[in-house]
Amino acid sequence: MEQHWVKTASIFIVDDQLYNVELLERILKRAGFVNITSTTEPTLFEMIFDQIKPDIVLLDLHMPIIDGFAALAQIMQRVPEEDYLPVLVLTADVTTEAKQRALREGAHDFLTKPFDRSEVVLRITNLLKYRFLHLQLQQHNQLLEQKVSERTSELEKAQFEILRILARSAEYRDDVTGEHTHRVGRLSGLTARALHLPEDQVQQIESAATLHDIGKIGIPDSILLKPGKFSIDEFERMKAHTTIGASIIGDASFPVLRAAAEIAMCHHEKWDGTGYPNGLCGEQIPLSARIVAITDFYDALSHERPYKLAWSREDVLKEILAQRGAHFDPLVTDAFLSVVGRV
Repeated sequence: MEQHWVKTASIFIVDDQLYNVELLERILKRAGFVNITSTTEPTLFEMIFDQIKPDIVLLDLHMPIIDGFAALAQIMQRVPEEDYLPVLVLTADVTTEAKQRALREGAHDFLTKPFDRSEVVLRITNLLKYRFLHLQLQQHNQLLEQKVSERTSELEKAQFEILRILARSAEYRDDVTGEHTHRVGRLSGLTARALHLPEDQVQQIESAATLHDIGKIGIPDSILLKPGKFSIDEFERMKAHTTIGASIIGDASFPVLRAAAEIAMCHHEKWDGTGYPNGLCGEQIPLSARIVAITDFYDALSHERPYKLAWSREDVLKEILAQRGAHFDPLVTDAFLSVVGRV
């Protein structure tokens, strides 16, 4: 495969002397190379180079109007740094200065005029082999990157699926439909987007929000499903679902789970500092938890539960407005209200 590729690789000869071009073409064709393009007009170099996208360039240094150094500069502009396109300089100038400048500006090897037939074939073949190996390595790396990307995508999907399962496991304790977590997640994502957060953060908050009440797993049914108001002791035990939830998720390594842990812990904190479990206030409360605080409040009051009747949408919105700057972050409140009408 390598030998076939080398023989069929695209070779581009640029030399203003027709004799040199014809000599190189004869040498290469006799050696079995079949894909050869040449020009004696340096001004056409750029156009032809773009058309044929060669695998190697045989380039004379001393040419009129556009010399080899100018052509080298054009090649460097077109070839990404990570690519390997060999440039073999054709020159009768054997001075150290000329060679060093050519190498410094992008050349890879030299052919000294007059040409030695065996040397021409060997140098071109070797450079093309390097080109072939480099392309193989690039392709291999691309396949690896694709596999890593696919695997990462699979892991992300698995994470989100686990989040949904965990969220529903908790929600079935006091919402037989299991839809509360889905609605809170969706509303939280819309609110985050209305706050002009980056899309990856929006997606993270939308997914993490579904675990805001995971700590309810640790609350007894006698409290969780109790109709009417809690006693002081019962309410203290109910408040523990925040710390229980953060503890269940733990010190996760995945960003979405870290966000879920902070939401579980802080979604009952209040902007004025009167919430629980830690009495945080203002921007001490993570933004994700400030968003979920209002979306959870809206959805919980808007839907019937075993221990309460549903409020009307209008009454819930009036209460949210009344709690702007007290229970809820004012900016988050405004963002939420800007989207709730479209839900």
